Amino acid sequence: MSTPPQAQTAHQAQPADPNSDRLRGCYTGVVHDVMRAMGQANFTLPPEIRPIFPEAAIAGPAFTIDGQVRAGADAHETLLAWTGLLSQCPAGHLWASQPNDRIVAHMGELSAETLKNKGVLGCVVDGFVRDTNFLLGIGFQTWCRGFTPRDVVGHWLPRAVGVDIRIGDVVIEPGDYLVGDRDGMIRVPRALLADVLDQSEAAMATESKVRQAILEGVDPQQAYLRFGKF
Repeated sequence: MSTPPQAQTAHQAQPADPNSDRLRGCYTGVVHDVMRAMGQANFTLPPEIRPIFPEAAIAGPAFTIDGQVRAGADAHETLLAWTGLLSQCPAGHLWASQPNDRIVAHMGELSAETLKNKGVLGCVVDGFVRDTNFLLGIGFQTWCRGFTPRDVVGHWLPRAVGVDIRIGDVVIEPGDYLVGDRDGMIRVPRALLADVLDQSEAAMATESKVRQAILEGVDPQQAYLRFGKF
């Protein structure tokens, strides 16, 4: 029997897309405030979906997966479909899955090893995962609703990839960006990415000025009136 490797810091692959690095540097609170001010709505994933590495931020474009329960499916068919799914996820992306299932695990050790070795940044699953000690050990950032030892064999099949999926109230289109940290995860539409990045970075710079003013003893309301942000 193999022994789970020791836990380590979440793996941070270096994405080819520099926007992933920029977005990962923008904490979700400021991204949320920027998008709210832009008139956006329904872009925050359900708070029940949590990371196994809460200390590690993650960001990147979404490789979207839609699935369905197929009770009694042939075991070989389910494994063939699952491994084919792993083959399709491109480097520099986040695996974003709506399995439409709350019974079995939709990520595990061998799958995570495969994705990590391909340069996939991590995964977001509206459902359960397993082999959690192994996922922690290899540093594969995983967002999920919980854990179970049950797997997809004979139970679940992918229905489509590269399609719109819905997680809670959030519709994620293929190539939309996701950014997550200890506070939660946000979807940033591709069309808004450049503006969201610029405005988020500008807002963080202003917040630094407010922070410095507070540390210097400026009244918080005066700091807000001076900088227009708090």
